[in-house]
Amino acid sequence: MVPAPRNAAGDGAYAVATGTTVPFDDLPGEYLRHEDPAVESGAGDHSTVGRLAAMVERLRGEVRAAHAAADGRALIELAKGIMVERLRCGPVQAARQLAELGAQTGLSPLELAADIINQAAHDQVAEVTEDFVRRAVDESAGDHEDEPSVGVRLRTAESGALNAGDTQAVAESLLEHALAPLGATGVAVWTAGSDASLTLRGHAGFGTDEPVRWRYVPPGVSTVARQALTERRTVWFSSLGATGIPTIGHTRNPDGGRVAVPAGTGGRIHGVLEICWSQPLEPQPQAVERQIEALAELCAHTIDHPGADPTQLREPPGVTELVDLSDGLYDPALVLTPCLDGDGRLHDFRIRHANDHFQDPAGRPRSAVDGALLLEAYPTAAAEGELFDRIERVYATGEPFRAHRAPLTALVDQVALASTADLSISRHGGGVLLIWRIEDEAARLANLLQHAQRLGRIGGFEENVLTGEITWNGQLFDLYGREPADAPVSLRDLAAHAHPDDAVAIGRFLQAVLGHRRATSTAFRLMRPNGVARHMRVIAEPVLAADGRLLAVRGAYQDISSQHWTEVALAATRDQLAFTEQESAERNRLTLQLQHAIMPPTNGPLDAPGLQIAVRYRPAETESLVGGDWYDAVVLPSKKILLCVGDVAGHGIEAATGMVVLRNAMRGLAITGAGPAQLLSWLNIVAYHLTERVTATAVCGIFDPENRTLRWARAGHLPPVLVRGPKATTLPMLGGLLLGALSEAEYEESEVQLEAQDTVLMYTDGLVERRDTAVHDSLAQFLTTAQVPAATLEGRLDTLLTQSKSDTDDDTCLIGVRVG
Repeated sequence: MVPAPRNAAGDGAYAVATGTTVPFDDLPGEYLRHEDPAVESGAGDHSTVGRLAAMVERLRGEVRAAHAAADGRALIELAKGIMVERLRCGPVQAARQLAELGAQTGLSPLELAADIINQAAHDQVAEVTEDFVRRAVDESAGDHEDEPSVGVRLRTAESGALNAGDTQAVAESLLEHALAPLGATGVAVWTAGSDASLTLRGHAGFGTDEPVRWRYVPPGVSTVARQALTERRTVWFSSLGATGIPTIGHTRNPDGGRVAVPAGTGGRIHGVLEICWSQPLEPQPQAVERQIEALAELCAHTIDHPGADPTQLREPPGVTELVDLSDGLYDPALVLTPCLDGDGRLHDFRIRHANDHFQDPAGRPRSAVDGALLLEAYPTAAAEGELFDRIERVYATGEPFRAHRAPLTALVDQVALASTADLSISRHGGGVLLIWRIEDEAARLANLLQHAQRLGRIGGFEENVLTGEITWNGQLFDLYGREPADAPVSLRDLAAHAHPDDAVAIGRFLQAVLGHRRATSTAFRLMRPNGVARHMRVIAEPVLAADGRLLAVRGAYQDISSQHWTEVALAATRDQLAFTEQESAERNRLTLQLQHAIMPPTNGPLDAPGLQIAVRYRPAETESLVGGDWYDAVVLPSKKILLCVGDVAGHGIEAATGMVVLRNAMRGLAITGAGPAQLLSWLNIVAYHLTERVTATAVCGIFDPENRTLRWARAGHLPPVLVRGPKATTLPMLGGLLLGALSEAEYEESEVQLEAQDTVLMYTDGLVERRDTAVHDSLAQFLTTAQVPAATLEGRLDTLLTQSKSDTDDDTCLIGVRVG
């Protein structure tokens, strides 16, 4: 096995005994990643695999050294050429002089050649080199003697870029000679398409799979290179992960730094140079920033026109075709070409051609602007609406610009003439096509009128009564359901196209317009050819001569079908609302009568032995909120007294009927002599099974006048209040579920021993509840009011109702019991 010569691409290869040549990069991975340290060092392993790996590493080193030597020789030969021109000597004398200067200055031939080229070039690379040396001389003294200088790196990269056959080789040269010493691990060179897309033309340091996935980036996709292209400036990212912007290699180095630099010449951006670091990027000195910008300028020459100098191009490519294209447009158009200064920088655009439809905003002829500079012909373009900046951006990025009714101003003879126009700016080849359409005010108003007639479904007409000529607009043909080729309908024949019932109204209309010669209007039903009737309104006015003769009639039709049917629906809704209000009022009246028949708002004292009883009922303030509050106080056959207060959920007739059922059921069940807890348990069965699922709260008490005891129970209701002397307290909160919630329920029962002059109050929540206050706080306020001394029991109840702070508008029941 012997090494074969290097192939055309510069890669090493090996030949096996069969004569087959295999590139080094295609060797199996195990040949190149052997873990034996001896193999890695190229010594100590005499096996076939070890010798092959050592040979591969040696030949690769020779290839890299040969490439570096070739780039260095190119710089040295260029420096010799400069010395031949400056010293007027031959190549041999120039080589001898270069060697002597190197010996005197202590510089290597490569560094001396880079210095000579920098002094002769005076370009951006030279400026970067001088600035870097001036700022870093103290840092580099004695620390980096073995590293090539920045001038050598840049000139070597420049030589490799100019001698490279394609952009891929340029990317590899930039990474190896100029960017790897800065810590960069990857380079991507993008070209910008005319549609603002990005295509990967060259790359280095990203492997083989990643460039395949990123070979094309469609317009509108946000990437690091896209941001630099859109903003037309260098963008720096200290850590790519913090931004979340996708780009080539971001999955491999999510936290690494990135730099993207627009690569352009002559004001036009041909692409973007993107540089990748594996670690977060620290702020770089200005010299490094200028070095990277210089490398981007090197890329620009190889992306679009390798080796060409934009300042030397007489006519940008594609301009002739663009001129022919503009002449075929019906809109005014200008063809602009870039105007560069001596340094190759864009400073203006020249009006290369104005087509035949060109309309100057200031009214100047086409010859006045053809061939002139854009900022000379339109000086305010640099300030107004960023017009010049838009043109410059389109030329730089290739992304077209469109604007509707943009402000446009021309400054002529110190007079500013303003107008609005629709603008279109696009780049084609090396030129820019600027199209503007100045808006005609009369045409705009006519267009607005046409839209207003269409939206309002209005059609206009004019009828000459002398000649019989009739003129309709297009909208009126649509209203009549006729084709534009059909003959218009005369006013005298209007009745023939209307509903027969509207003949009288149309006759009065024609008599007023044609006979009395005054403007008038009428509504009728138009019968269209398809049999559909539309409600129309026609308004007309006569056109009279100076002597009072009728010359013509003009007017308009309007389709008012939608308005008519809206009015019909509104009238029906009003009738339905009035009926509903009447029905609701009747239901509320019946509900209130039913409630008052069972429980009058006031009752006189109930005659019971050893006990004084008073009741109060306050209905809801709004009739529609009449509810199901109820109370009862009755002497049982056992001479015990039944005291009940309840509240049925809901309002209206349903709540009132539910209240009647529960109140009567309680009276009937109480005859059995059962205790309050048992009575509530039975009443729960009634509420659950014998009603339309009524739910209610209640408190039930049975007073025994012989021993002055009160047995009581509650079903989800507030407990009674005991007023004894100057103090008012609530009875204990016994357990008990509201009525009708479950089919069966059990209730706790308690007994309280009353004393003479004690007062017990039973009430519904309408007496104490407030929307903005908790029930506990409202009950505390109620207790405070109940403690106020009162001469009579009825006076106490009246005071409680009057001073109640409830704001729920609910009805209220209140029972007061005083022991004699």
